[in-house]
Amino acid sequence: MNRKVIRFDAAHKADFFKLHSDTHDHNWCFCVAWWVATWEGWGNRTAEENRLLREALCERGEYDGYLLYVDEKIVGWCQVGPRDRLEKLTQQFELARDSKTWAITCFLITPGYRGQGLATHLLNEVLKDLRARGVTRVEAVPKRGVSDVGALWNGPESMFLGTGFQIEKDDPKRPVLVLEW
Repeated sequence: MNRKVIRFDAAHKADFFKLHSDTHDHNWCFCVAWWVATWEGWGNRTAEENRLLREALCERGEYDGYLLYVDEKIVGWCQVGPRDRLEKLTQQFELARDSKTWAITCFLITPGYRGQGLATHLLNEVLKDLRARGVTRVEAVPKRGVSDVGALWNGPESMFLGTGFQIEKDDPKRPVLVLEW
């Protein structure tokens, strides 16, 4: 199995939308949940509204993640970027502003590729790239105690802990995890 992780950019925009499609039953969010101002009304948004927001983010150069390919086929996504750009995230978790902190906020592995360690591979490659780019602090906010794979869009807590993250702010449902170099 040939695995490749690349930073999301304009040249790979079509692959992003191919991944976030009804083919993979992920044609609604387009990974914009943290970009809207509040959770209020989130469930009422349409797929078209979310897609248009993603398009607008791309138009302004906000390519906020990494794509995972297996044997040249797009199969995964990880959203990551400077944390403070996501106001809803910092407010929800009562995080002090810190321009040097980055956040890993979402994961998607297509159903046929789950359970093969690909999310962990993707996370490790993302962390390696972030470190090479000079990022020194990364946070994650996984859901705790959730067994439904579809609800683990923030990634499983065990995956982060297994790659060196530590609990910074404990919470029974949504801990804040941190990794520093």
